[in-house]
Amino acid sequence: MKKETRKEEIIKVAAALFKEKGYSAVTMRDIATDMDMKAASLYNHISSKQDILKDIIIKLAEAFTNGLTKIKNSQATSLEKMEAIVALHIKITSSNTDGMASLNNDWMHLEEKLEYYLKLRLDYEDDIRFIIKDGVFKKEITAVSVDVILFSVLSTLRSLYLWIPKKEDLNPEKLAKELSKVLINGIAI
Repeated sequence: MKKETRKEEIIKVAAALFKEKGYSAVTMRDIATDMDMKAASLYNHISSKQDILKDIIIKLAEAFTNGLTKIKNSQATSLEKMEAIVALHIKITSSNTDGMASLNNDWMHLEEKLEYYLKLRLDYEDDIRFIIKDGVFKKEITAVSVDVILFSVLSTLRSLYLWIPKKEDLNPEKLAKELSKVLINGIAI
């Protein structure tokens, strides 16, 4: 296993602090204190708190985008694609619940990468909307409002970062299967 770099350690500590206190309330001094180093030393590894936030959010958003692109372009049925989206969210969220808190709660603090993030988010939602519409067209998914389905699925998936840390014996594969059954059976014909 690859050893974590000092920058990666700083980002991990910052993400936990952002989740606990919120991005705006955390200072570089707070991060340095948790790292047991001087604030000035942080700047040898990272240029600003904004760069930390950008790193956390953009990496996660791009991971979701890349995963969804593979799912969307697969030969799977619409329901199988929806199940794969659930599994993708569980996989990414369970490995970085602190970062997911920033993605969900602190994205509006992005500065020069805000437009890029918003485009990734909109495209992501549009790709899922396309999968749902295709499923409705193919009579794999019940013909109710696509936006209601999208909202129902994404609101559950986006809140996983709150629920997963409370589960000590989390089995991501089992959770993906069970959550898919709950979410997808509600839209399957």
